[in-house]
Amino acid sequence: MINVSVEVREGATLFRVAVKAVSINRAVSIMKGYHPGRDVQVVFPIDPEEFFVEGPKIRADESRQSLPGSLTKA
Repeated sequence: MINVSVEVREGATLFRVAVKAVSINRAVSIMKGYHPGRDVQVVFPIDPEEFFVEGPKIRADESRQSLPGSLTKA
């Protein structure tokens, strides 16, 4: 799986979306399916740190927070 930013444009309206898919072509195809008739393009340069999706990522600040209902030692 890969993760790329895709830009969707219709006239003056423009927004970016992060898309996870098996390929760059599939990511563009998915977004064209959601937004038919709009211009869909991959945003370059692609961030190499975020391109390959290996699994859930936990940021350092999130890893220290306890989850609701989780058990903690007293």
